Amino acid sequence: MIWLCFTLVLSFTSVISDQNIDSSHIRVFPGKDQSVAGVFQVSDLNYLNQPQYSYNASDARSLCLSLGVNIASKAQVQDALTRGLETCRYGWIDEHLAVVPRVKAIPNCGQNKTGLVTWRVDVTKKLDVFCFDESEATTQLKDATTDSPSDRTDFSGQTQSSSRAASSSPTSHSTSSSILSSSSSTPTIDFRAEPAPFVGGSQSSAGAKAILITSTCGLFLIAIIILAFIKLRRSRAVSTDIKQAEEYIQTVEWTSEEKTEKTEEAAQEDERMEDERIEDERIEDERMEDETIEDERIEVEENAS
Repeated sequence: MIWLCFTLVLSFTSVISDQNIDSSHIRVFPGKDQSVAGVFQVSDLNYLNQPQYSYNASDARSLCLSLGVNIASKAQVQDALTRGLETCRYGWIDEHLAVVPRVKAIPNCGQNKTGLVTWRVDVTKKLDVFCFDESEATTQLKDATTDSPSDRTDFSGQTQSSSRAASSSPTSHSTSSSILSSSSSTPTIDFRAEPAPFVGGSQSSAGAKAILITSTCGLFLIAIIILAFIKLRRSRAVSTDIKQAEEYIQTVEWTSEEKTEKTEEAAQEDERMEDERIEDERIEDERMEDETIEDERIEVEENAS
C-alpha cells in the first residue's frame, strides 16, 4: 500500500512537471506565431542561451503536448518544407524518426542533401522536436486561398499605373514591371528564432488539465490513505479479539486442569481414608476375636477345676 502511494506521488510529480515547462529555456523556430504550414521546431537552451539537443522521442511528444499542440508527422513537415521551412538541426517527428528539412544543400547540414532528410536513430537519442499547430495551419491555408477586397484594389491600381507608365516611356515601363513583379511575389518569412512563451490559450488549457489531474490524483491518494487507515484499524481490532479469545481459552483450560487436579486429589484422599477405616475395622475385629477366645479358655478352665 505504501509503495502504491509512493508510485502515485511520483506519477503526480511527473504530470505536473510535464504540464509546467519553463518557456524561457526553449527556442521556437521560425518564431512565435510564425510557423510554416503549422510546423515549428522547438529546441532546448543551455545556460549560454544556445540551442542544445535535449529531448528523446518520448520527451519530444510530451513537450509538444505541454505546449497545447501535437508532434508533427512526416507528411506535415514535408508540406512545410515545400512552403520554405528550412533548418539545420534534427528534430523528432511522430513516426519516431529524426528529420531535417533542407532547401539548399550545404556540407554541414543534412548530410549535404536537399529535401526532407531522415535519420533512423534510437528513440533514446536526444534531439529537437517538430510540433504541429493545427489552428495556425488552418489560418495560413485560409490566408493563402482567400484575397481581401483591399488587396484586389491595390493590385488593380498598380496594374493601371504600370500600364500608363508603359505608354509614356520604355524606362518607366521597365521600372513599373519590376515593381509589379516584386509586389506579386511571395512574402519572405522571417526565420529568426526567438525564445518565447507559446500560445497563451494552449498554456491555459494545459494549466486546466494540470489542475484537473492534480485534483484527481489528490482525491485518489486521500481515498487510498483512508482505506489503508480503516484496514489497519480493522486488522488491529481483529488482532485484539484473537488475543482476547486466546487468553479466554487459556483461562478455561487452566481452570479445567485445576478442577481436574483437585478432583484427583479428593479421590485419592477418600481412598486413603477408606483404607484406614478398613484397616481399623480389621484390627478391631481381630482384637475382639482374641478377647472372645481368651474368655472361653478361662471359662473352660474354671469348669474343669
